[in-house]
Amino acid sequence: MTATTGGTPAATHTVLTTSLGELTVVREAAAVTGLYFPRHWPRPDRTAFGPRRDAGFEEVARQLGEYLDGDRTEFELPLQVSGSEFDRRVWDVIAGIPYGETTTYGEIARSLGAGTEPRDVGGAVGRNPVCIIIPCHRVIGVTGKLTGYAGGLDRKRALLEIEHAGALRAGRVSAAGLW
Repeated sequence: MTATTGGTPAATHTVLTTSLGELTVVREAAAVTGLYFPRHWPRPDRTAFGPRRDAGFEEVARQLGEYLDGDRTEFELPLQVSGSEFDRRVWDVIAGIPYGETTTYGEIARSLGAGTEPRDVGGAVGRNPVCIIIPCHRVIGVTGKLTGYAGGLDRKRALLEIEHAGALRAGRVSAAGLW
């Protein structure tokens, strides 16, 4: 993952058809600024997507396709994400969760230090503007139960299954259940 900062060029977007359904990809210049499922929650501001332009999103489409096929374990895309300092700290922790593994909201809260509550982590996870790329689907409840996901729990389960299968092939995890 590469984060960029700087001016605010005009946003453009496209809609990709994937094995998980349609994904809207938003970018400013070369940086991805948003990745959203239909009925994404919380709902993004669609006026910030800019005009639809299908050209120029080939690399994002290729990498997402490879990931969803189980052939890619991390993304190499420039990102420009907006959020509070706390949100960015949470997203940095999430970006460090290894492929095929999960963690809990509580574990992330503890890693951020005293005074951080799991529910606050959950709020930041929900505000992640680039789902899949910053892999918030890898965050689960303390009991191992799948909890909220912007694209719905069926998609969260599918993403975790893709990763678990890839990690099994690589010999990085046991065949035991995910959750």
